[in-house]
Amino acid sequence: MANILVTGGAGYIGSHTCVELLNAGHSVVVLDNLSNSSAESLARVQQLTGKTLQFIQGDIRDAAALDTVFEEHQIDAVIHFAGLKAVGESQQIPLSYFDNNIAGSISLIQAMQRAHVFKLVFSSSATVYDEANISPLHEEMPTGMPSNNYGYTKLIVEQLLEKLSAADERWSIALLRYFNPVGAHQSGQIGEDPQGIPNNLMPYVTQVAVGRRDKLSIFGNDYDTVDGTGVRDYIHVVDLANAHLCALNHRLKTQGCRAWNIGTGNGISVKQIRDTFEKVNGVEIPFEYVPRREGDVATSFADNARAVAELDWQPQYGLEDMLKDSWNWQKQNPNGYRNQ
Repeated sequence: MANILVTGGAGYIGSHTCVELLNAGHSVVVLDNLSNSSAESLARVQQLTGKTLQFIQGDIRDAAALDTVFEEHQIDAVIHFAGLKAVGESQQIPLSYFDNNIAGSISLIQAMQRAHVFKLVFSSSATVYDEANISPLHEEMPTGMPSNNYGYTKLIVEQLLEKLSAADERWSIALLRYFNPVGAHQSGQIGEDPQGIPNNLMPYVTQVAVGRRDKLSIFGNDYDTVDGTGVRDYIHVVDLANAHLCALNHRLKTQGCRAWNIGTGNGISVKQIRDTFEKVNGVEIPFEYVPRREGDVATSFADNARAVAELDWQPQYGLEDMLKDSWNWQKQNPNGYRNQ
């Protein structure tokens, strides 16, 4: 089994991936600056698995801190989640996004090179695809200039990793293009805990359900879709976490740089999410339609055939599981990891 450094490991997807890594027998070192996460998530990861991990509070932009991590732990591979991820905020403070996501990634890659660690799984996004592409989106489709600065940082890091790999054959890099992660660990002990007003649909829905917010705002009901609301590919976070484990195992045996879509291949509308949540959980979700959000496309869902064929991965959870598990987490943790 391998020693894995997980940057941003205290976050939503990171913490769920740590559970899967530990359960598979890997050793885990987490580096996280806790700017948008809580160390409580890692305490719960250890409770859930009955295993320990190493937690270092630190920043990927800190070269000395990175060198210490690589010197003190025999790291075999890195899974890189650390970064800022709010689309709206990225438009207001672009420089902070460029610093954390682009400069931070370069700092990490340089430290890996100094430590002779060349296996990397990078947390990317479906936002890198050109918006002119028609869904289902597959990996051979052209990338394009994303309409927001968050997506732009993901595209830039993808491109520099591809160029790095082309120049130095020691590198083995997986680019995982996520669609829309939702849900939570079945225990309800870890889940999505955004700071402030959620940017993503699911925590907004669950916060309405638990009484923290009055109603759900649905952005746009005049799209050319099944019911006029935006269609996305929602994937259970445990399936997504497992995809990182599969990609890691694949990269430990292979060289080069390759991209995989991680989605279910099913498009589901925002209104369908809201309606199904009510039905599955028996909780009312008051909502209102508001104008479209700038930069949103009508429809985006994955062709996941490459990941299924090459990574020995298959999504296991359906929409009802995602919605039940999201609500189970929020119900048990009405204020997230705070005030426990």
